[in-house]
Amino acid sequence: MATHEMEDGCLSDSDVQSSVAEILENVAKPPIMISEHDGDLYGQLVLMLIPVEKNLDEEILFVTALKALSGAVSKINNIFHVSLLRNIFSIYIWDYGLDARNAILELITNLAIVPDKFLEDCLEMLVRNFQPPGRIRGYIYQPKFRSHKQNIYVQLHEALCYITSLVPIAPFKLKDILDRRMPKVHAEKMEMLPFVECMLGLESNEIGDYLRSTLLSMVVELLVDLDVSITWGHILKEDNNKDIFDIELEDFHNAEYNPVGVSGGKKDNNPDKLDCLMVIVCEHIKSSASDGHLVKVFDILMESFRKTVLNAYRSKFSQFIMFYACSLEPEICGLKFVIFLIDIFVSKAEDPISRMSAVCYVASYLSRARFISCSVVSSLIKRLVEWCYEYCHLQAGSERINHPKSHRLFYAGFQAVMYILCFRMQSLMDIQELKSVLFHLPLEAILCDPLDPLRICLPTIVKEFLCQAMAAHLLKKPLISSLQDNLLESEMSAAFGGVERLHMFFPFDPYLLKESDRFIKPNFESWSMVRKTYTNLNSEDELDDLDPLSADDGSEDGRDDDELAGGDDDEDELEYSINQMSITPRPVFEIAMADGRVLIPSRMPARIRPSVSPV
Repeated sequence: MATHEMEDGCLSDSDVQSSVAEILENVAKPPIMISEHDGDLYGQLVLMLIPVEKNLDEEILFVTALKALSGAVSKINNIFHVSLLRNIFSIYIWDYGLDARNAILELITNLAIVPDKFLEDCLEMLVRNFQPPGRIRGYIYQPKFRSHKQNIYVQLHEALCYITSLVPIAPFKLKDILDRRMPKVHAEKMEMLPFVECMLGLESNEIGDYLRSTLLSMVVELLVDLDVSITWGHILKEDNNKDIFDIELEDFHNAEYNPVGVSGGKKDNNPDKLDCLMVIVCEHIKSSASDGHLVKVFDILMESFRKTVLNAYRSKFSQFIMFYACSLEPEICGLKFVIFLIDIFVSKAEDPISRMSAVCYVASYLSRARFISCSVVSSLIKRLVEWCYEYCHLQAGSERINHPKSHRLFYAGFQAVMYILCFRMQSLMDIQELKSVLFHLPLEAILCDPLDPLRICLPTIVKEFLCQAMAAHLLKKPLISSLQDNLLESEMSAAFGGVERLHMFFPFDPYLLKESDRFIKPNFESWSMVRKTYTNLNSEDELDDLDPLSADDGSEDGRDDDELAGGDDDEDELEYSINQMSITPRPVFEIAMADGRVLIPSRMPARIRPSVSPV
């Protein structure tokens, strides 16, 4: 380069900057007008910036050139310096040490603030660096690389914040780039995880003021896309030794399930990707809570839930980000979430599917969330029961009384009440004030209404509810006896449940992802931990008294239970017929099969099966 040497043989920064600026000016013309000497100098500058692995001397020259270019950005032309810009925007900062990274990002930020020239290219380069180059992606989550990864994320965030503080349109340009570069469901795990982790980091700084809603919504959408692509075969095949299977999914891993996702029969690792992403998202929510920003983040998550998750009937895990966020601030977020769901259910302005989904979420959430107090549970049960009672009153004499589909909201609402009480009845009975509230609910009036909810609601829920209600003396035994004919799983009940999802959607069923389970488990109520009102009944006679369908000999034709059971093949048919159930208790009453045979499953409820929502 044509420079003036200092007396000590070194060049000053200003000398190097002036030389680089001169080179840039001398080649900013049509090629035919560029001298061979100037072309060679420019070519050397371009070679210095080729994004390849460099030795120490080459990296020193690389840093020197970057710093000189940072001071000469006004001379860089997007027409005459294409090869130079191509090399600059192809750089991965992951390949360099701290000094080189600082020099790269200084150049990028200086280029970005040049009016109407390089903003989009600079933002694109920074977002591309959310992901490390392919050759090191497999190592960045190892402990020894953790600090290096975090340092790079911090530098990228600082550069983006600096640009957005000086260029007002930068956040809007950044939004489009993030949306375009966001990994899709079939991306490799190590493409997906660092991108999402780095992107969520933006939500915590100044950029979050502009893009918080967008960033969180994009992550929720990715979680749901992964979630709905996973069949139960993925989870059960990988995890059938986990305790929760022994307790709540007994025998479930012996069933046959499709072990692949929706990728045309090709096996994938979507469960693992979702699991790791749930860890990242939960860590981010936890960090937001520590920083005092949880309520702000929660409001956006709730909006995303409403748009993306609520009616995603195949979702099995993504909804648990709401569960976890609520557990961190139960008195604010926990209460806000369930009131939000109740309001959707009772609102006539909402569509029926959203209302049914909302009340299913209410039932599952209040049953499973340990952090929701008994007093809150009691008040919300009261609100649901009052809604059901008013509905019965309004429908009195209606011509649609024998058409269950016309009353699907009522059945979903009352089934939610019974489901919650299956989990919470004993804890409510332990508090005298709440016990009094429970005994004053018009449950018997609803049960005896011509709408006849016991004929339509899921029989396993009905049976468990009645057993506990009888043990608690919440319902009168003569009433139970008068209702027994309605407890068989009628064709109407099965058809209604199949069409209207009443049998199958309990979204906070046991959480089966391995790594992220640690965020959910401490606040999750599994069926095995529930105190039932009949737990203290010891004698067989007392237990028999709770069975509203008990008969003298347990059969109609004198055959014993083994004959009625029909063998292993019949049990398989029964499993198939109820494989979309979500509630823990299995039927303890007789079920009529299509061919006239009758099956009697095990006597006491013991298992919970995961929700399998309809397609």
